[in-house]
Amino acid sequence: MAVYVVDAPAAIELARRHFAPDGEHQLLAPTLLRSQVLALLHGEAVAGRIPADEALELAEAACRLPRRLLGDAVLRQTAWRIATAQGRPDTYGAEYLALTSLHGVALVAGDAELRQAADGIVPVMTVDAFLAGP
Repeated sequence: MAVYVVDAPAAIELARRHFAPDGEHQLLAPTLLRSQVLALLHGEAVAGRIPADEALELAEAACRLPRRLLGDAVLRQTAWRIATAQGRPDTYGAEYLALTSLHGVALVAGDAELRQAADGIVPVMTVDAFLAGP
């Protein structure tokens, strides 16, 4: 079974596309995923890009994706090191990189900045590449 880490934009897009794992893939994310999904979709609703009820429904669907959320001490320490090495003021993106380096085959990232930050640290792919398979 291949293990992939998904960021919040990727989780939202997978929910939009009604993704259902086939048993060959396991999804992981850091515990902050749910808050980031909610914040992103709230922002979309406030900006008028998506109706509020649709945004909330999509947030719930993204949070129901079959995945495990992790946030243990090893993950936090690894994220701290990555954020420090990259000169980042926070550890949010580093948590996805840390989780992928510890447990994942690749990071499925909808966030272009996170894909760039992953360069040289972990393999990364877009949602389209992930859904297309090997």
